[in-house]
Amino acid sequence: MGKIVFYEGRNYMGRHWECSSDCMDTFRHFNCCNSMRVSGGHWVAYEKPHYMGYQYILGPGDYPDYHSWMGFNSCIRSCQMFPPYRGSYKMRLYNRPEMMGHMMEFMDDCPNVYDRFHHRDIYSCNVMEGYWIFYEHPNYRGRQYFMRPGMYRSCGDWGGFNPMIGSFRRMRTNM
Repeated sequence: MGKIVFYEGRNYMGRHWECSSDCMDTFRHFNCCNSMRVSGGHWVAYEKPHYMGYQYILGPGDYPDYHSWMGFNSCIRSCQMFPPYRGSYKMRLYNRPEMMGHMMEFMDDCPNVYDRFHHRDIYSCNVMEGYWIFYEHPNYRGRQYFMRPGMYRSCGDWGGFNPMIGSFRRMRTNM
């Protein structure tokens, strides 16, 4: 069973709250989140309630401050645990909305989308197998987007404000 502990202070100080299932709104449990411990499972933490806003993908480990999970601030307002996955990985990326334009299929990590795809913008995608993480910038930096299997007809479908994706990787749970 997975568990994540949210702390109001840095370095696991101050008021804290333990969570072992999805939570649509953490507001009643803590005011801010400056550190976390994930002792089981893999999680996506969101900046806003109802699984909205910036997304942070978290595996087992210690996160002593919000910079350690590539956070933009100390606001975490919802979280979801996702199940382990041991299968293969496959997705198709498109340089136009609605699965149109140039398509490229991937089964492995990509540290620089432009070098491999020759486009800076990913407008739509079809995640056919596995969980993936999109990053705003090359080399797995910037905003993160957790991608479950399914069709994403526009960048808004995965929570993006623009189609710029700099890198992506397979989310390997290794459980």
